[in-house]
Amino acid sequence: ILYARLSILFSFTAFIFKKISLERIDQLYQRLLWIFKCEVSYFERKKYVSLSHEANKAMNLNSYIGLMGGTYTIEATPDGNILLPSSEKSEGEKITIKDSEFLLTLDADSILLRDYCLRLVYFLQEPGNERVAVTQTPYSSFRGAFTRIERISAATTDIQHILHQGMTIFNATFWVGANAVIRKKAVEDIVEKEWIGGFEIKRYIQDRTVIEDTESSIDLAKHGWKLVNYPERLSYSATPPDFGSLVIQRRRWANGGLLILPKLWSVISERKKRNENVSLMEILIRINYMASIAWSSLGLLFLLAYPFNGQLLSTLVLLTALPYFIAQAIDLKYCRYNYRDILGIYGFNLILLPVNLAGVLKSIEQTLTGKKIPFARTPKIKNRTATGLLYVAAPLGIVLFSILTFWRNVFEQNWGNALFAGFNALAAVWAISSYMGIGNFLTDFWLGITNWLYVEEKPKKAKTVAKPEKELDWKAVLYHGESDGIVPYTYLKNLVVNNVKESK
Repeated sequence: ILYARLSILFSFTAFIFKKISLERIDQLYQRLLWIFKCEVSYFERKKYVSLSHEANKAMNLNSYIGLMGGTYTIEATPDGNILLPSSEKSEGEKITIKDSEFLLTLDADSILLRDYCLRLVYFLQEPGNERVAVTQTPYSSFRGAFTRIERISAATTDIQHILHQGMTIFNATFWVGANAVIRKKAVEDIVEKEWIGGFEIKRYIQDRTVIEDTESSIDLAKHGWKLVNYPERLSYSATPPDFGSLVIQRRRWANGGLLILPKLWSVISERKKRNENVSLMEILIRINYMASIAWSSLGLLFLLAYPFNGQLLSTLVLLTALPYFIAQAIDLKYCRYNYRDILGIYGFNLILLPVNLAGVLKSIEQTLTGKKIPFARTPKIKNRTATGLLYVAAPLGIVLFSILTFWRNVFEQNWGNALFAGFNALAAVWAISSYMGIGNFLTDFWLGITNWLYVEEKPKKAKTVAKPEKELDWKAVLYHGESDGIVPYTYLKNLVVNNVKESK
């Protein structure tokens, strides 16, 4: 209110002294209205049987996009409410979903700066950007994290903003699902349709994997659309506050890249058919984005386990990673972190190694079985999220194995391998104490080894109800549907009510 009153006072003062025009004052008043007045509506797809009930974020978007620009009548059925295209003669409750040229997707834990939509929509409407499907600003972390794990995971997030700018230069941008402005015409170009349960389900954004934004990026590129990262930090999001919730988030991020990778070859062939240039750098960046977690995790596991004795593999191979760490340290400093945080990130990645490997193995499992991996949301709870036994025991195993390797190589006077193993042991111990916490580590370890002792009490089976001998009310059966083969709905309803009364 104070802000509004001061704005009015200053605008009239400027008008009196002829420093501002009436048109400009009108524009400023309209902006005040936009800031302090808004209309909010909500939509829940699982209220309607005619929409997908898949438990993932992609189908949230698909269900709403598929309804945009239409008016629908809510019709009650025995299975639940359904949405039917409405006409003037239709009776009953109706809902209208407005249409739009652009879509804004936003995670629940993301915050946008006030000019986010103004800038990105203006960019999409500029001449020459007609084939830009998605523009975004990969989210940055909030400053002043309370815990060390929030700060170090925030550092890895902030660096991604720089990396994505380079990806845009080489036309290898990937949509990051936390926030984006999307051209609706582009997603309509990649829609896939199928019939499930008698209803048409539209998939604008693929839900085959839990990283739906990555696969949609490939689909858009295949149809000749571009994605652009806007070179400003306009969105912010919180990082997981404890190791347990971070495990769930990073395991989801590590799952799906290998499944999507084969689609890249179809993108290359389609674009070559249209005589579009596909640079080698673009291909390499896209491959790295989708497969880097797999090959880097397996590579780190190899370096931890392989004996560097100077005969088959020289210790100097470790120096090949030095340029990467130097570049990352420079980026950390550019993002207002410290050079030494590169050591913290190394230890952070060490204890996350089993998490990343678990995500990669899940991708391989889905490839072999064809079964979708459930979407696991990052917990947003007040208290700490407990960590599974595997992700507690594995970092401890890395520490013990590194100490054993250090001792063995000191005895054999293989100083290069001993130095590497000793450094890994110290980095992992530091990461466990700083990012997991010794108390939390011991608690989660104890819970993991004792949970199997507790057996949930199985609910008692309900008594089976004898089928009625009386003649069926076929009119009720046809109207309400069959239940248990022959028992009509009205009979079951009365039976349940009588049983409840008797039990009381």
